Amino acid sequence: MGSPVRRLDVPSRLPDSSRRTGAEPLPPHQASRRHADLGPDFADVVAPAAFPSAILRYRNQAWARRVGLDGLSDEDWIAHFARFSPLPGSFEHPLALRYHGHQFRSYNPDLGDGRGFLFAQLHDLRDGRLLDLGTKGSGTTPWSRGADGRLTLKGGVREVLATAMLEALGVETSKSFSLIETGEALERGDEPSPTRSAVLVRLSHSHLRIGTFQRFLFLEQPQNIARLVDHVVETYYPGIRAADGAERAALFFEAMTARVARMGAQWMAAGFVHGVLNTDNINVTGESFDYGPWRFAPAHDPAFTAAYFDEWGLYSFGRQPEALFWNLSRLADCLLGLVPKERLEAGLKTFGPALQDAFAEAILFRLGITPVQGEGEGAVHRLVGAFWAFLEKSRAPFEQVFFDWRGGLASEPRAARSPAGEHYAGDAFRPVHAALQAMRPSPTVNLDHPYFAREEPCTMLIDEVEALWAPIAEADDWSALHAKLAEIEALAEATGTRPLPPEA
Repeated sequence: MGSPVRRLDVPSRLPDSSRRTGAEPLPPHQASRRHADLGPDFADVVAPAAFPSAILRYRNQAWARRVGLDGLSDEDWIAHFARFSPLPGSFEHPLALRYHGHQFRSYNPDLGDGRGFLFAQLHDLRDGRLLDLGTKGSGTTPWSRGADGRLTLKGGVREVLATAMLEALGVETSKSFSLIETGEALERGDEPSPTRSAVLVRLSHSHLRIGTFQRFLFLEQPQNIARLVDHVVETYYPGIRAADGAERAALFFEAMTARVARMGAQWMAAGFVHGVLNTDNINVTGESFDYGPWRFAPAHDPAFTAAYFDEWGLYSFGRQPEALFWNLSRLADCLLGLVPKERLEAGLKTFGPALQDAFAEAILFRLGITPVQGEGEGAVHRLVGAFWAFLEKSRAPFEQVFFDWRGGLASEPRAARSPAGEHYAGDAFRPVHAALQAMRPSPTVNLDHPYFAREEPCTMLIDEVEALWAPIAEADDWSALHAKLAEIEALAEATGTRPLPPEA
């Protein structure tokens, strides 16, 4: 059986002297209490659940290093991320955030952090940005709506896989920071019960969301909407801090629109379906987070859905940009008291062009190519259009095609040997081949990496996810999951998406 603990950048590589014991001081993390500045209208002080046991299953050592917590012993890690002993310098007690939201476009005023809370805030030691340590499965709160406030171990494993894969593919995503099994038997209708429990800690740049604004619109508290805009700008949008009043709110809306467009474009280029694009799942930094019924599409299929309950395909693969635009429109509703309607409408009109630009950037990044000297946007748009049309028409394996043509025509011999090679021999691929003539490998293409000597790429289709879970459920064997995470690390290393240490 595999070892029960998975670490990215396995800390056993570190000398014993670098490991701390409970008697030593904490590592040099830079803690914050920034969210507390908003006051009691925005969150409730809560207490974590007392779990019967705590077994460390996963710790994200690469991101722990980025925030100065990589030297924690496993004992101290569990104390902070299962028992929720306060992180020095941050909150003395966890905060369950208040928000509302549209769920499948039906407004729900009874939302809020129902099985999670904001545990701590700290700074990225590389770029200084503020980060949240938020939980999932940490117990009941005033917003639990009769539920038990718990997370299944399977749900935690799925989120670890989703975030690791998305980060490796270049998507701006939250990071699964810690997963600890907690020793409870949970009853769930969507998986065999009783099932094992866990608590997840995610690292994200913000847990404020469109639904946070919607709550104050619903409660008719415009002063808190203005206060929230100021907080978000001061905390997350330093480039527009000099503006004030209506201009500040308008610039925030335009900047957030661009970030949400980027997120949607990156999902599409990754073949990813979030599954639950409710307004409470869109945060103010345009960062993908909160993974429930997610899926990666086997092939380009606009109708492909992730959630079994999405009977109308509202959040299907091809409709994700539409869903994001709709959600941004609801944010615009909240800002009408601060910004003229015409300015907000103009801001919404920037979503389409921003999406197209970000999509082109994401496709070029994934293919590891850049225009040859003298070629411009026209060549990029021709390539992206031809490539996307080929994927949809051919239904070739989505991830395989990106893998085969990494580096453009430099990989043509490799692509010819691919299991999907027959797709490249027909007429459907000719426009792509022609458009690739105007591209060259990017400086970071890294085709010499052993990852590109494989026949098939690392993928994360639903059958694979289930196959990774089965040995854990049946025999507590984690070896297949560890192997998959190592494979994802190789993908990240090959494509340059592995997180850099603070000092790099």
